[in-house]
Amino acid sequence: MIIIFDLDGTLLNTIDDLGYACNYALSQCGFPAHPIEQYPKMVGNGIGNLIRRALPEKDRNEQTIARVRERFVPYYDEHNCDHTHPYKGIPELLAALKQQGHRLAVASNKYQAATEKIVAHFFLGVFDIVLGERTGIERKPNPQIVYDILSFCGQSCDRSQVLYIGDSLVDRDTAANAGVPFVACSWGFVSRSQLVKAGVPHIVDTPKEILSIFSAK
Repeated sequence: MIIIFDLDGTLLNTIDDLGYACNYALSQCGFPAHPIEQYPKMVGNGIGNLIRRALPEKDRNEQTIARVRERFVPYYDEHNCDHTHPYKGIPELLAALKQQGHRLAVASNKYQAATEKIVAHFFLGVFDIVLGERTGIERKPNPQIVYDILSFCGQSCDRSQVLYIGDSLVDRDTAANAGVPFVACSWGFVSRSQLVKAGVPHIVDTPKEILSIFSAK
């Protein structure tokens, strides 16, 4: 089976490093910073949209976003593993899934270089393919990232042999657009109550529950 994981909020708690990098970039460009605890509401859909949400509303234009991003990326590249860490139980989950013979993939809206670096730092040799935001390819919830993973893995038609796991409604929509099953995790940046309110039917509260999905098959 091919199991596709979102990265931020699913495998790793990255919010502190994202928040510190965004605050640094905002401050360098003369804009106010935010408390780190506000950043879970701002993440999703890539770094550009994070910066857009963090900027004062009157300054949310493409030129300003690009200027802040120029400060964000070098800082984040240097500091993106300072406070980031796997969620409890994730390393054990991935090891068990690998032992069972599943193929594992990452599908992230974080830009490709940072996605590759962070995954290699925490999960070296674990994933068959790691994809992030790439030039010329639309971000999630566009399903192209899923199609690219399936093509790499040699999977063409049988979507029942694919599972997408993520923490957000962007992930839900990505899976739906790609026609693959989806399971939401409640430990990430979107609360369980928000997932339930949005009508997400399959929610797990611990990584161990993901293993039980396969033991039940």
